[in-house]
Amino acid sequence: MHDIQLVTTDEVLTEFLTALAGAGAHYRLQAALAVEDIISTENVRVLLQTHFSFLQGLELYKSRLDTGYSLTDCISMNACRMEGITEILTNDHHFTQEGFTVLIIR
Repeated sequence: MHDIQLVTTDEVLTEFLTALAGAGAHYRLQAALAVEDIISTENVRVLLQTHFSFLQGLELYKSRLDTGYSLTDCISMNACRMEGITEILTNDHHFTQEGFTVLIIR
């Protein structure tokens, strides 16, 4: 059996919380609790947001002007490359465009 470790970033968690910010108190609370669970889960590693990760994401963002990549996408793609991650737990086709294997298909 493989030990599976999930990796995410502070920016992804921020984007998740932002997406639910206007959904009402119940959903805001559930989102906050979910993020707290993610942060405290043993097999989940959350990569810290840094000024360097922001600047590197901005560079990728600027270099892909013909795409719809969000800044969070760009930061995540850079983080995956730095971590040697090639399989992404998302349904975002932008990651396929960058050569990653997307594990959730719409």
